[in-house]
Amino acid sequence: MRNIADTIARMARAGAPTPRNTVPSRLTPLIEFGTNPGALLGHSYVPKDLPSGAPLVVVLHGCTQTAAGYDHGSGWSKLADSAGFALVFPEQTRANNPNLCFNWFASEDTAQAGGEAESIAQMTETMIARHGLDRSRIYVTGLSAGGAMTMAMLVTRPDLFAGGAVIGGLAYGTATGVSQALDRMRGHGDTSDTALVDMVRSGARGHDGRWPTLAIWHGGADATVSVANADTIARQWRGIHGVDAKAVRTERVGTAVHRIWSDTEGRDVVEDWTVPGMGHGTPIDPLRGERLGAAGPFMLDVGISSTTVIAKSWGLVSAAKAETAAKPAPVERVAKIAIPVSPKPAPKSAPKPRAEAPTGIQATIENALRAAGLMR
Repeated sequence: MRNIADTIARMARAGAPTPRNTVPSRLTPLIEFGTNPGALLGHSYVPKDLPSGAPLVVVLHGCTQTAAGYDHGSGWSKLADSAGFALVFPEQTRANNPNLCFNWFASEDTAQAGGEAESIAQMTETMIARHGLDRSRIYVTGLSAGGAMTMAMLVTRPDLFAGGAVIGGLAYGTATGVSQALDRMRGHGDTSDTALVDMVRSGARGHDGRWPTLAIWHGGADATVSVANADTIARQWRGIHGVDAKAVRTERVGTAVHRIWSDTEGRDVVEDWTVPGMGHGTPIDPLRGERLGAAGPFMLDVGISSTTVIAKSWGLVSAAKAETAAKPAPVERVAKIAIPVSPKPAPKSAPKPRAEAPTGIQATIENALRAAGLMR
């Protein structure tokens, strides 16, 4: 396990968390969605005149992000307008996590009852009931900490979700604290295939039905969450589906390498997308195809829209709308910003305003400590 000095040094080199940018929100606050044991906020987007029986996508932002900011960068609500599906965006609060990370490494927040995962499930059920949505077409996706929480939702609610997509995330149950989470992010601490599957079965509490499908997205040059985590997720989900790791189809889509594993029925159950040269963030393509999203921190213009490709894999958009050709220009690298994790303080009260930050070396040290969850 890495010591504190190493952690601080690595985070100082990566830089402090980026302040949230204010962007125009297309989302509507979601209120009265249940007991909300995880004390999360909720937002929704429902296109005008959306018919009953439409699909629903749950979208989980990454650390330092907001629901509106992630929607702006990824373009999910814009795609919902043209394709016809509803969206719900759970949002973390600083009272839960100072860096706005979903607490994917806290067992109380990734279980079926009593924490953030249950709050997200309550939002999902509320959207289905209020808008008459199709219960058989409910999906979940997320970036980074939101990607790790996406795994928690697929595990704890396999009967609710038909499929999921994890971007720059981590496998379920592999970390139970901040130090362990930091090690897993770097790709340290391997877990056996059997143990990975056992973690899922334990979290699912006796589920014996069909498991959701899963798409895994990761940057080949991700220095924040090691690409080794993509392989761990694939091993975990191939194991739960009982598919042979060697029975894989591989193709290139632009610059991305796409691998697919199918079950005995011929259903594609696990997909892995690796984008060479890409750092930590969501792949977007704001200038081509559907012209979705906007480049920025954690929103990486690499000539492929993960939003469109993911939606296509779920049958939400037609193949004609899922143009994924890469740009001829080299992959642009957006500054890699450390994904901060921190333990949940108790009680969940409003955070105190931060004093004006110092400058120079002192600022770098304090920002690294804060990113590691060691300083407020």
